[in-house]
Amino acid sequence: MTNAIHTLRRGAAALLAVCALSGPAQSAETIAAVAANFTEAAKEIGAAFTQATGHQVTYSFGPTGQLYAQITQDAPFEVFLAADQARPERAEADGYAVPGSRFTYAVGQLVLWSADTDLIDGTDAALRGDDFAHLAIANPQTAPYGAAAVEVMTALDVYDDLAPKIVQGKSISQTYQFTATGNADLGFVALSQIAADAGGSRWVIPQDLYAPIRQDAVLLQKGAGNEAAVAFVEFLNGPGARAIIAGYGYGTGE
Repeated sequence: MTNAIHTLRRGAAALLAVCALSGPAQSAETIAAVAANFTEAAKEIGAAFTQATGHQVTYSFGPTGQLYAQITQDAPFEVFLAADQARPERAEADGYAVPGSRFTYAVGQLVLWSADTDLIDGTDAALRGDDFAHLAIANPQTAPYGAAAVEVMTALDVYDDLAPKIVQGKSISQTYQFTATGNADLGFVALSQIAADAGGSRWVIPQDLYAPIRQDAVLLQKGAGNEAAVAFVEFLNGPGARAIIAGYGYGTGE
């Protein structure tokens, strides 16, 4: 058991003790800032969390960089689920997060995907051909999946050739929409976005072509005194949430 989880459990126990002294336990609410790639998994986890605890969680989805900027500008978020490790680490260092509460909740996988069933043959061949006009990636400055896409193209020595064809989504969700609607012929998306969809064609990118997309969560200072926020972070690191996360095509960081 990590020090982070011990910290969270001590916090949860203290909050529950206060509730026990003050009267019957009541449901509480928390607000979580969540990386766009984790949208569907987060919704399912939220429903399971409410069923298990009675607490409610409200989400604000977006690119990790944008969410972190909002945190620094006094947004009301109490929990932060990023698409990288860097921003949660920075949140701790800059005093926005509870020290010791950070952990990896998911490890993302990058996929080259097209709605066209014949465009991708399960290899990188499509990236080297001339059968497409537009390639969608998430903004590499704010979205870790976009940064990973650039890493892959650079490792394959195709980035310079593909640069004129690249269209950027503000987030991985918008990147998926560009690709799903055919506005981009193919795109680098998160495996979680297409895990339940057998349509189209794809190449699951070998993980030696990009740095692991370790997605960290952290309890923010605004949530330190909120029973629901503390309980949500603990639930996210528990077996029920991990099973949901794995079902969406993520590793769980264990």
